[in-house]
Amino acid sequence: MNGWIILDKPIGLGSTQAVAAVKRVCRERGLGKVKVGHGGTLDPLASGVLPIALGEATKLCGRMLDASKVYDFIIAFGTETAGLDAEGEVVATSDVRPTLADIEAVLPRFTGPIEQVPPAFSAIKVDGQRAYDLARKGAAVDMKARAVIIYNLRHAGLDPASIRSAREEWTPDQGRGDEMAEGLNSITLTAHVSKGTYIRSLARDIARAAGTVGHVAMLRRTRAGPFTLDQAISLDKLNAFGQGAAQSDVILPLEAGLVDIPALDLSPEAAGAIRQGRVWTGESAHDGLYWGRDSEKRPVALIEALAGRLKVVRGFNL
Repeated sequence: MNGWIILDKPIGLGSTQAVAAVKRVCRERGLGKVKVGHGGTLDPLASGVLPIALGEATKLCGRMLDASKVYDFIIAFGTETAGLDAEGEVVATSDVRPTLADIEAVLPRFTGPIEQVPPAFSAIKVDGQRAYDLARKGAAVDMKARAVIIYNLRHAGLDPASIRSAREEWTPDQGRGDEMAEGLNSITLTAHVSKGTYIRSLARDIARAAGTVGHVAMLRRTRAGPFTLDQAISLDKLNAFGQGAAQSDVILPLEAGLVDIPALDLSPEAAGAIRQGRVWTGESAHDGLYWGRDSEKRPVALIEALAGRLKVVRGFNL
């Protein structure tokens, strides 16, 4: 049993609980003990794409953790909470409600490489302890800024061109009734971000830059690495697999997690050498990362090609 289950994780379920649910379903299906891991933590209050690896696919979990992610999220303006989410204790309030023009004006500050201070309620270790453990005890947690990349950040309901057009066409004679000038209680944004980015911190910082405070009222991951919501299944469908539903409706092949890098067809001799972990010099390939496959199109290994040599990065026992 090697491959991926892409779960559309519901709100209230933790990533560890999701892994446990997959293990339970595999036992119910009579698959015995299957190695299971997830490709990126998703908070219980968040929903969406959670890649869960089975068997040899767990060797790709680290690569999945490093992959970029896409999120839809709502910033609720007027209150900032300790956890920067909908359940935290309110720590700051503001009567200011930014306009869409205000938000559009500050979004460029949060696009590209930025420095971000993670939430105190996070799993980052501070002096050997999880930050959220310290925060729950009421301790002052000194969170250090970290470098992340925001590849794209936009208002989810309007494309950037139409927003600019609305701003350019507005004149004082039109009054304050257009969508760019109305004060907002909340806004929905879409962000494509690098690993290590905290959307809760991003929401906090956008609200502050717009002259108010805010917190994340909704968070939904729509993409993790190569996986999207189109491939995700519900808990009900996962449970149906345990009761005999078709495996092809639930489990994607291992190579589905490798679609963002090129495949390299190996000769039988090269495939044999690579499976033994040996460096191979008999194949021609440009320098870079590949996934090697044998004559039956089965994944053999992640391979690095350099100066005419193929070196195993991660082998698969298939």
